[in-house]
Amino acid sequence: MVLEVIYVVRHGFRSNWETNPHTGTYTATVRTPTNIPSDPALASYGVQQAAELAQHISTLSPTPDVVYSSPFYRCLQTIRPAVEILAERRGKDIKVRCENGLGEFYGLARFDHPSPAILEVLHTHFDTLNPIYKPVIMPSAKGESIEALHDRIAYCLHHIIKSLDADPDGPRALLICTHAASMIVIGRVLTGRMPGNPEEDDFQCFTCSLSKFTRRSIVKGIENKSPDVEVWNTAAPESIPHVHWRGGKGVQGGWDCEINGDTSFLKNGAERGWDFSIETRTAASEQLAREEEQRLAEEEQRRLAAAPKTERLKRVQDTTKTS
Repeated sequence: MVLEVIYVVRHGFRSNWETNPHTGTYTATVRTPTNIPSDPALASYGVQQAAELAQHISTLSPTPDVVYSSPFYRCLQTIRPAVEILAERRGKDIKVRCENGLGEFYGLARFDHPSPAILEVLHTHFDTLNPIYKPVIMPSAKGESIEALHDRIAYCLHHIIKSLDADPDGPRALLICTHAASMIVIGRVLTGRMPGNPEEDDFQCFTCSLSKFTRRSIVKGIENKSPDVEVWNTAAPESIPHVHWRGGKGVQGGWDCEINGDTSFLKNGAERGWDFSIETRTAASEQLAREEEQRLAEEEQRRLAAAPKTERLKRVQDTTKTS
């Protein structure tokens, strides 16, 4: 038996954080459970959304057999109510597999990007995590381009699906909890539909929305799967092996999107949608900030160079005192 269905959900409404574009310092508006400023918990409204999502997931057919999640706190918190309901109905525990390859997208910047808490820390907050699962791939701390994000998700899904196809328990349905950008890219990678403009509004990713993808050929699932790819090298995290999914192929034989970002089960429906045009505008703003910072620094250097010798000496002395 091979995997037949993949459900994808986005985390619920979360608490916020701020980023200093000059220093890369993250500041949480509310203290986070993991003490990582960019790893907030859900807001109370997000907790409500997660409960509504869990009830909906419990009605799905086929029922999810296995659950993967981004290791960021907001995703694990979102999926926990659903996992508890599913486990109770099955009469046995369901252990969530924390997969960094399904994690957040932070774009490119001069500073290191946030990483989630390690598994040992997460275990102190969640008792539903698989203690032995090893992630397929780890995003580079240096950040990634939109194209690299597509490569990362494609590589990750290629190996997840391959592993589940070979699982002797024969899981039929997979449930994934992830983030906005990753949810969009998952849709593209599974279906093989890559738009000419990555900012195209194709796959929806509202908070706690759910999408459903079905395998194009269950009978031929094994023979239609993607060819093997090179193994990702941890020593060169930015170099992601290529997976042939574009041009309508999709990973591991291809999938069709039956449900795209459904929120009909949420009390207040679709909220906080996102697309890559937001990332493009943010990157442009950060670039302008960097250029302005550079301009001011060069202007100060020119002013200092043109100043009388006594003033330059005083500036050097002042700098020495404060360092």
